[in-house]
Amino acid sequence: MPWIIASLVSALFLGVYQLCTKRAVHDNAVLPVLFWSNVCSAAVWLALLGFDSALTSGLPPALKVATLTAHEHLLLLGKSTLVAGSWICSYFAVKHLPVSLASPIRATGPLWTLFGALLMLGERPSWVEFLGVGITLASFVSLSFVGAKEGVHFLRNRWVGWLIAGTLLGSLSGLYDKFLMGRGGFNAATVQCWFSIYLALIFLPIAVGWKLRWWPRNVFHWRWSILGVSFALLAADFLYFDALRDPDALISLVSSLRRGSTLVAFAGGIWWLGEKNGRQKLPSVLGIVAGMVLTVLG
Repeated sequence: MPWIIASLVSALFLGVYQLCTKRAVHDNAVLPVLFWSNVCSAAVWLALLGFDSALTSGLPPALKVATLTAHEHLLLLGKSTLVAGSWICSYFAVKHLPVSLASPIRATGPLWTLFGALLMLGERPSWVEFLGVGITLASFVSLSFVGAKEGVHFLRNRWVGWLIAGTLLGSLSGLYDKFLMGRGGFNAATVQCWFSIYLALIFLPIAVGWKLRWWPRNVFHWRWSILGVSFALLAADFLYFDALRDPDALISLVSSLRRGSTLVAFAGGIWWLGEKNGRQKLPSVLGIVAGMVLTVLG
């Protein structure tokens, strides 16, 4: 599949993932949703590992999982721990916020990754990146005014704070991915496989604690959208890595095309979930997407 098409289809699945997440956690217990969605993802990779050992010819090279040392397993466990913290914050926030607000906020991830690269890696942004940052921040402020009409005051709403914390942790994970895929020498299938398995193991004791009522919690309802969360994310990530494997692919363009997921989630939130103030939010959402594209392309 050509890398541009793979990037666009990945953005579509990423938007579907965000919509399924909102559907799965709406009026539902968050921690079991996280556990079961990751169990589904881990089961897919465990099945692929089983097929690889059973088939004479093995799986295609793109799905080959490398043998790892104990140190390499610890590196991937670290990534899973970081993402687990990001998802706990983000899923609780998405439960309490309209997806048409939450998705644009989550789309600011590259902005925080840029700040992290500036502080931790000594990178120096170009004027285009500075322009993208300015447009993103202005659009973010504009979106906060629209959110206030729905009772979501960005400076006082704790779930906005949770979502920003989850986005920051996700940005740190993005920086860590650069290390894993670059200096670490991991291939995409290996990272995705063990990342999924370790996430399920991390959420297991949390799910047990929820089941045993170690803290006050909500009732859990199984919904098929939980499978949608798992499979949409697996498809989005696999297509993303598939795009990056193309020697002609430009990481800046792939990342910017993935920002299209915000438009998918925004449209789905308005038309499928019946969220309000779509016309008022649209300019801010388009501004955030444009700012992110400039930030990535810069």
